[in-house]
Amino acid sequence: MITLDLVRKALSLPTFDIEAAQARLAPFTRSFVRGDRPGAPKLAAVLILLYPSGDPPDLTFALMRRNEYPGAHSGQISLPGGSAEPGETWPQAAIRETCEEFGVCDGVEILGALTPIYVPPSDFEIHPIVGALAERPTFQPNPREVAHIIEVPVRDLIREDAVGYEDRTLPDGRTLRVPYFDLCGNQVWGATAIMLSEFEGRLRAAIASV
Repeated sequence: MITLDLVRKALSLPTFDIEAAQARLAPFTRSFVRGDRPGAPKLAAVLILLYPSGDPPDLTFALMRRNEYPGAHSGQISLPGGSAEPGETWPQAAIRETCEEFGVCDGVEILGALTPIYVPPSDFEIHPIVGALAERPTFQPNPREVAHIIEVPVRDLIREDAVGYEDRTLPDGRTLRVPYFDLCGNQVWGATAIMLSEFEGRLRAAIASV
């Protein structure tokens, strides 16, 4: 059973191969840090929000499917989050964005953080935060941003068949084999999958060390 104590242990492992865990769900081999591009990246934070759900209660987290709009991330499945405001810490930014998108604003206990990743297409550096609630929240999704919320048992991340692959055709005609998490019948890929892959890897390592 995955508990908050196990999550805390997973986030504080003294040794862990972060690069290998992230690369497992990356669509191609690349660095996850920004290179020598001019200027500075835009900064953002996202939240893996954990809470008990069901009977008996099972540790769960929430994803969202974004609304369709003109832009790079239209219709994608993601964690709640967005751009950090000046002076905010990463947890503050992640909780504020979760409040704006999910209507969940209070009572989040910060458990730790995953490794920031750099997303070249949007020039964003994303800081993933892990937090927890004592009870399942009452979601009030923002209809301008959220098409619907997807509640995922954490144990689904470590299923043996959780990862799939799909061939996708790029604008230049090349075909790319893209890995994704199959979570509650939804394909979760890209930056969100890369961050969840580190989380999943850490959970597996913590379970193996028990």
